[in-house]
Amino acid sequence: MPTTPIKASHEALGARFTDFGGWEMPLQYQGVIAEHTAVRSSVGIFDVTHLGRFEVSGSGALEVVRALLCNDISKIAPGRAQYTMALTPDGGVEDDIIVWWISEDRFWVMPNGVNFDEIMERFEATAEPGTLVRPVREQTVLLAVQGPDAPELVEAVIGVKPGRFRIARGNWGDDWFIAAGTGYTGERGAEICVSEGDGAALWDAFVAAGAVPCGLGSRDTLRLEMGYPLWGQDLDESISPLEAGLDWVVDWDHDFVGKAALEAQRDAGLSRKLVGFTIEGRRPPRHDYEMRAGASTGTVSSGNFSPVLGHGIGMGYLSPPPADGDRLEISMRGEWTPAEVVDPPFVKK
Repeated sequence: MPTTPIKASHEALGARFTDFGGWEMPLQYQGVIAEHTAVRSSVGIFDVTHLGRFEVSGSGALEVVRALLCNDISKIAPGRAQYTMALTPDGGVEDDIIVWWISEDRFWVMPNGVNFDEIMERFEATAEPGTLVRPVREQTVLLAVQGPDAPELVEAVIGVKPGRFRIARGNWGDDWFIAAGTGYTGERGAEICVSEGDGAALWDAFVAAGAVPCGLGSRDTLRLEMGYPLWGQDLDESISPLEAGLDWVVDWDHDFVGKAALEAQRDAGLSRKLVGFTIEGRRPPRHDYEMRAGASTGTVSSGNFSPVLGHGIGMGYLSPPPADGDRLEISMRGEWTPAEVVDPPFVKK
């Protein structure tokens, strides 16, 4: 199983490891709630090297990105980042993706780690001569510095403070870095990529400057509090962005894989819908728990205890979409438990 090149740095801090998308990565250090609280109150740092990243460059790079992803990258400009999706011909979400537009004809496409090979192969198969598609994950380390104090800490360590969904480039030590004002926690901060050989030194520099080491366990509770979807639970090839309430990610003014299927679904009306909910008490709802509301049934896609709110939160799909006023219940350990429908984010920022 592949692991992060800076595993020794995590081991020195007492990290517990687990499998994330086929990679051995830190799950936690001092504990999920403590790390979650550090990100919400100050600043934490995550090693997210397992996430996919490949470069698309050359004269046809822009058109390849536009054709294969449902958001329209041409609506932004070089030096910015965009959240988007790769869809199946049937309109399902093959992956949700961040794209960094680094320079005029150079993009970094950043899928989830588990889908890296499949998404890169799509681009390789579509790229015309003169357009290069090459992996960059194996030669790099990707760190995420997140929290209300993150922008100032990032600037102190690497000399720049990238704005929200903005790209910054420069030198750190004797080599390069690329950073973006992106993340998966709902907090301010940056994701910073450096060469493999500089990863441990950069991690150590951030920890020495005050960033709390955080594992991917707290990253999951942080993203859930914001209502951010997780591919493989809240999104997959059978779920469309419309059903997931992510129609804002779809730009209808350009052609892309899956557009016709989405148009048909939009015109016919949705047969199911993702809903957010809260539950009283500390007992968390879990993935695949049954849900019901009026004539609607379904299952929880993501659920957990919210460290900020002090009670359970979750999301799940109901079919057909529930009517206004329908009473939502979740089956928890054999009992139907009342829940309140809430539009995410659960924690307002």
